[in-house]
This record gives sequence, structure tokens and C-alpha cells, in this order.
Amino acid sequence: MKLSDNKIENIAVIGAGLMGHGIAQEFACAGYRVHLHDITEEKLNNARVQIDKNLTLLAENGVIEKARIPETMQRIQTTTELAASGETADFVVEAVSENLPLKQQIFEKLDSLCQPHTILASNTTALMPSQIGANTKRTDKVLNTHYFNPPYLIPLVELIRSPDTSDETVSVTCDLLTSIGKTPAIIKKEALGFVGPRLQAALIREAFAIVEQGIASAETVDLVVRNSFGRRLSVAGPFEVFELAGWDLVLDAFEELYKDLNSSPEINPLLREMVESGRLGVKSGEGFYEWSEERQQALRDRMSQALIRAIQQDG
Repeated sequence: MKLSDNKIENIAVIGAGLMGHGIAQEFACAGYRVHLHDITEEKLNNARVQIDKNLTLLAENGVIEKARIPETMQRIQTTTELAASGETADFVVEAVSENLPLKQQIFEKLDSLCQPHTILASNTTALMPSQIGANTKRTDKVLNTHYFNPPYLIPLVELIRSPDTSDETVSVTCDLLTSIGKTPAIIKKEALGFVGPRLQAALIREAFAIVEQGIASAETVDLVVRNSFGRRLSVAGPFEVFELAGWDLVLDAFEELYKDLNSSPEINPLLREMVESGRLGVKSGEGFYEWSEERQQALRDRMSQALIRAIQQDG
């Protein structure tokens, strides 16, 4: 039986943390029945509280109707039993920590629990589907679906196939994500970091080099990005932006600049120093900035409101 012969009705999300609860919320809000799995009831209860908060925020801003909140919550079943999640699932999204042996173990178990037609997807930031699904007997139905945080406000999902992933698996996944309002981006082949994380890594590498070399402070780097090309990139990609300028002008500008950009394959020593000193950012209360509770919430609110306005404009 082909994948396309099976209507996707039941979704399983494995991992209810930062990304998992938001992914479960999206599917449930679109009308799918969702099994949300994690290893403790506490994690699952926290996830339900956060989903309710997320939905309330969307309702307050007119993105969804308030009546959809209880309907969405009712579609989400939580469980600490992996079998309860996998046995009825037509599509599974794994969203646990970036630990390859753990992901491989989960996929191997899901392979034995799930129906033959079930697609197994991993929301990983960098690991490749050929690694994650190596111990399954359905490598043709394994792929990565890389969401961006917060998944219920960022539309893009990168689809990364392994050499074994079938065209049908990619097509069914693409159609499923499109049906819930996501924007799938099909990546041609496996590569560490795919597209989005690679571009972000290149930007933050240069940002650290600028601060380390004393060219500008972290605050100034953030100020420059937010108030210049960051605004353009919200409406046009880098190739579109530079095609407006003309590649001849771009070449002239980069002839000298490229020689001075950071291209080291080593982690910037400033980044290592930050981690070793415990200055981890919001989670430790200090990074390049001091993070009071008020400042943390102000940033989250600013980002959420900007992303919601983008949704409203697209709608």
C-alpha cells in the first residue's frame, strides 16, 4: 500500500519541550489528533500550560478565534508511553534533544511500533536523516523536518531527505505541512546544518569575530543587524537583495572585504570563554547582556508581537 493511499489523521510528537509542544499545537490547531509524548507527567503538564498560553496569545491578537482554544487542547492527548503514541500514528515528529544515540534508539523503537505506512520525521538542527534512521527497516520513510523556534510563529520547515528517502515520503510530508499553513523548503541533499542553521552559524561567527577584535560591541552588532539588513531580510532573501544591486557591484565590494572576514574552522575563543565562565545568556541571567526577568519578558514579547504582525500581514 502506498503512502498516498493512507489519509493522515493521527500525529505523534515525541518530546514536549521547547519545540515539541509548539509542533503539537500547530497540528492540533489545524484539526489533527495529536499524541504528545515525554518521559514525565511534569513535562507534559508544563507543555499543556505553555500551549494554552500560546493559543491565548494568538487569540488576543486575532490570529485564531478564542473558541478554537478548547477545541485544540482537546485534540492533544499526552502520554509517557511511547507505544501509545506510535501505534496509531500516521506521521511522527521526534523533537528530543540533539543526541544521536537517543534519536536512533527512539526511531528503532518507533519502527517496530508504528504501522507500515507511517512516516518518521526528526526535528533536528544538524543531524542527518541517514544517521537518525539507520537502525530502522523503513529508511525510505525517514526524513528531517527542521522547524524554527517558535514553531507556531515561524512558517518555514526545512525538509531534508537521506539518499534512501522516497520521493513519495517527501511529497506526502510537503503536502501535510502545507495543509497546516507551513512553508516547506525541500533541501536537495544531506549536509550538516542544512540551510538555515548554516547561514545563522556564518553570521554569528563573524559577529563574534567583530566583538573579539574590538571593532564593535555586541550591543552595536545587534543594533546594526536589527536596523539595517535585518529588516530587508524579512521581505527578501540574500540573492534577491543582491540581484537588485547587481553582481558586478557586489563583486567589486567583496574583492577586498572577503580577505578580512573570519573563515576559521575553529570555535571563536570568546564563545568558549563565555561558556566556561557560565555566561550563557538568558538561562544563566548573564551573557553579553544582564537578563532580569523583566528584560527577558520584554524581548520575548517584542519578538512574538513582530512575528504575529508578520502572520497578520501574510494573512
